[in-house]
Amino acid sequence: MNFDALFSTQIDALKEDGNYRYFAELERKCGKFPHAANHHEGTVRDVTVWCSNDYLGMGQNPLVIDAMCEAVQRTGTGAGGTRNISGTNHDHLLLENELADLHGKEAALLFTSGYVSNWAALSTLGSRLQDCIILSDAGNHASMIEGIRHSRATKVLWKHNDVADLEAKLKEQPANAPKIVAFESVYSMDGDIAPIREIIEVAEKYGAMTYLDEVHGVGLYGPRGGGVAEQEGLMDRITLIEGTLGKAFGVVGGYITGSAVLCDFIRSFASGFIFTTALPPAVAAAARASIMHLKASGVERQQHRAQVAKLRAGLDAAGIPHLENESHIVPVMIKDPVKTKMLADYLMDQWGIYVQPINYPTVPKGTERLRFTPSPLHTDADIDYLVEALTNLWKQCAIAHDVSQESA
Repeated sequence: MNFDALFSTQIDALKEDGNYRYFAELERKCGKFPHAANHHEGTVRDVTVWCSNDYLGMGQNPLVIDAMCEAVQRTGTGAGGTRNISGTNHDHLLLENELADLHGKEAALLFTSGYVSNWAALSTLGSRLQDCIILSDAGNHASMIEGIRHSRATKVLWKHNDVADLEAKLKEQPANAPKIVAFESVYSMDGDIAPIREIIEVAEKYGAMTYLDEVHGVGLYGPRGGGVAEQEGLMDRITLIEGTLGKAFGVVGGYITGSAVLCDFIRSFASGFIFTTALPPAVAAAARASIMHLKASGVERQQHRAQVAKLRAGLDAAGIPHLENESHIVPVMIKDPVKTKMLADYLMDQWGIYVQPINYPTVPKGTERLRFTPSPLHTDADIDYLVEALTNLWKQCAIAHDVSQESA
């Protein structure tokens, strides 16, 4: 059997539908973010990155870089094993203590990525709690969906951010069954924010555990960067808060926080924790430096909000359609996969602006978009240049300025 032919058939179908993913080969320049070198067809060109999840540019922060370099010199490059077999380093425990403090919890547990932390935690909870029912927001990330699926627990979907639907679904469940309400704070594609207080109140009413994914909130919201739940004074009412070190904190890795016994439970039973090599100590040291800095400094968050507001105002003035939300994510709606890719290519080739086209399956068909993530390090001139480029291409490509801003 020709397996490569089978693979090619499906890849060709992706390309025909406009959903094949092309990667831009970037070379980040230390201290130059959001500018980078793009290696393309044997040439190198300078581009401005407009879609990075390094939301605050902390991956370029001298304090974070120095912490990583110092730790490499002190400990070497790798952890040496799984956490269970020689891989638990002092830097891991210092970081876990820092994360527990960030979220006002008794304990924290590190994972190799935010995807793994969601997958491992939800799959373990769902499989180890007998007769568990997981009520999952319909907009939840693939990592949460996969974790729930792997757990084989009963899964109940509730309409995205619809507290009334959540309550109706909770009412239908057996009173004595363990129930978990799983949701996110900031949804990464539309940028909308969950009604966290109302969700907690409904969950508490029915005795359900709350599981909050704050990956797009940590570092960016709250007086110390604890996320949207901290901003709203609700962290103490959430059972488990999950987050990432790879976005606003500018490094890599994921984590959960909660009670000491909850974290010990996940540590003891989660295969995604037990059987994988631990994060390098230098990564943990860099992440800790980033978290400590953002706990004390609000400057980056203030500048970030200011640049997000300036971009939104510029798009509004130019009549460029974008989804309104209260977060830092600015989705410009195209609603066609071929046009989305075409616009992204034009921006890169003609203007030196890099933004990744977002197509199915990341978003539903018919909601294709360009997802912009301004940072504190994007200058006013960068913003003006982006708006000029979009305005020019909107006319060039004959895309309507009055495209509906509603998401599917």
